[in-house]
Amino acid sequence: MTRPLQLHPQLHGVDHTARPTWKLRETVHFYRDILGLPLVHCISAKGWGREKENHADFLHFFFDSGNASTIAFFYYIGTTQPPELVVPKGYMAMANHTAWRVDSESELLAWQQRLEGSGVNVSQFVQHEVLESIYFRDPNWYPLEITRSLRDLEAPDAVDAAATIAAAMELEESGRWSTIEQLWRQKVKFVEASQAEAVA
Repeated sequence: MTRPLQLHPQLHGVDHTARPTWKLRETVHFYRDILGLPLVHCISAKGWGREKENHADFLHFFFDSGNASTIAFFYYIGTTQPPELVVPKGYMAMANHTAWRVDSESELLAWQQRLEGSGVNVSQFVQHEVLESIYFRDPNWYPLEITRSLRDLEAPDAVDAAATIAAAMELEESGRWSTIEQLWRQKVKFVEASQAEAVA
């Protein structure tokens, strides 16, 4: 029986994120014992899929990260870490990170102290617009964040985001984008055009 096509499917939150690790013991200790995330599931399997002849046997293990989501890792048995999967240093590598939410400044401070007490190098509090965060890395050098909201997002935030991204996409397509000032000038044009349409 053919199921009817659902024209407007919805996503209901992030189920899990997953990354590879070649440091099994250190990763389990960090996430289970330092962060306190329960180990809730582990798949142990033969290599599979289209590349099963070359696919290493593996573990795929999951930690409960709150609100019905998990953070997971693959451990490929008998393999070594490929050079292209070594996490680079520098600000661009920080873009690929996992962030957990807490509700208050005191909770954020408590986490900073707990991590530092476990020998983890933790940043100072960093405020960026609507968030305040601390940053640190796990044994695989994956960047992590714990953050709290400084205010709720409101309708004007979405309007501003739409104008910013529209201006950014136009600049990207032009191939002549090198500074944030260009974006701001382009965004002004979008805002002025939107205001003119609203008045008309």
